[in-house]
Amino acid sequence: MDWDFFCKIYCVSVRERTDRRTEARRQFAAVGLLDRVEFYIVERDKHPEDIERGIYESHIKCIQKGLDAGARHILIFEDDILFDRFDPEKLKACTRFLQSKKEWKILLLGCLVNGLKPTESKAVIKVKHRSLSHAYALNRNFAREIVRIPWPGGAYDCLFCRYGEGVYAISPSIAFQSDSPSGNTKYLKLERRRRFFGGFKRIQKFNEFFYRHRALIIAAHAAIVLFLVVIAVV
Repeated sequence: MDWDFFCKIYCVSVRERTDRRTEARRQFAAVGLLDRVEFYIVERDKHPEDIERGIYESHIKCIQKGLDAGARHILIFEDDILFDRFDPEKLKACTRFLQSKKEWKILLLGCLVNGLKPTESKAVIKVKHRSLSHAYALNRNFAREIVRIPWPGGAYDCLFCRYGEGVYAISPSIAFQSDSPSGNTKYLKLERRRRFFGGFKRIQKFNEFFYRHRALIIAAHAAIVLFLVVIAVV
């Protein structure tokens, strides 16, 4: 498998969430990653006044750990990882694409987007990142840039929204957030709404489907509205 493209692989996990680590190990084993992943254990009470700052700093320290180890490509997961639609051939095509794109910054294995464009590889799309940072890779140059940015306030994944060029995603996405209870108390209401709409995985898949077929969906709705208007007039 082409996981070897990623020099260091980490999974950020809060110390007391042994339940998540147990399930994460099962997920990693299913895709041939268990022996490669190093769990980066963090303390929940590191920033009790602002949990988002704690999450941000945990990711940054994890990235720095990869840089200190000399990694050229760093892959990071959060411990609520859930794999689906994993295809070794897609992964191989994706890493071949990255090898040909020296300017790539971020590879997302799953996320929510505000837009996407095809690339010359069917395994990769160029995306406008919206949210989620549970499964992503950084190349070394961009990782060195990221670790120099102090916490800007807000969620860690908002940081990725700053960047337009060099942000890619594997297609179709293979990594989803599970519906395991979140440790971020600021978003408990949002978490309940996501579960109401079928959970993280279903929402991620719908988001990807919508932006992949956006033009067709909008055209179909416009045609329906036009048809109803004509019927009403007649």
